[in-house]
Amino acid sequence: MIDKFRDDLAEALDVVWSGATIAVGGFGSSGRPDALLNALSDLDKRDLHLYVNNVGDDFTGVGRLVREGRVRRITASFPILQEFYDDYFAGRIELELIPQGTLAERMRAGGAGVAAFYTPSSAGTMLSDGTFPLTYDGEGQPASFVPAKETRQFNGRDYVLEYGINADFGLVKAQLGDRSGNLRFHLSARNFNPLAGMCGRVTFAEVEQLVETGDIGPDDIHLPGVFVDHIGMTAAPVPAH
Repeated sequence: MIDKFRDDLAEALDVVWSGATIAVGGFGSSGRPDALLNALSDLDKRDLHLYVNNVGDDFTGVGRLVREGRVRRITASFPILQEFYDDYFAGRIELELIPQGTLAERMRAGGAGVAAFYTPSSAGTMLSDGTFPLTYDGEGQPASFVPAKETRQFNGRDYVLEYGINADFGLVKAQLGDRSGNLRFHLSARNFNPLAGMCGRVTFAEVEQLVETGDIGPDDIHLPGVFVDHIGMTAAPVPAH
């Protein structure tokens, strides 16, 4: 058995390089891997491209990375943080806006080895026709645009070609994990966390409780340890039996 537990998860996280692409789990603040995200700031990582459902509404985790100017590009569905938009319209950060279901499927596809797929979501809108601003020039005018996406018709309906996401790293937070990296998420924290963990080439997990391998029932594992490389604690370890 490979023991993936790390006493110092932040130290292990130092392998992340500036300029990396990172898939981030969680749904709002539920299941957001804030300890890992804050560690990226402490380690002075910059020029990051984050795949994340939302930016958050505070300056913890993703919000902190944005406020400190460490993010080059956000691929997200609900970036509601006002300071993010200040940076976006000032030309300091790129935004690729994407439907929530499409983002989830792009992560799942990448983790499953599926190169691309067609979806009707965003067909016929500025999210697919090449008119959505990727960046602004700081004076209120678009400086560049998200490229137009290939479309095809199936059964008389337009579908958009989307590509699977294979991020350099995945960051997730679980309620329960074992030393082999098997993870269980709690309620809405399960949204995006398994997907972000799947599509990261190297995945880090922070967990609230650590148990021994075999203590999590097979039917209770939401992300198998084969997708997880490093696991660390956000709370005191559960004593061994």
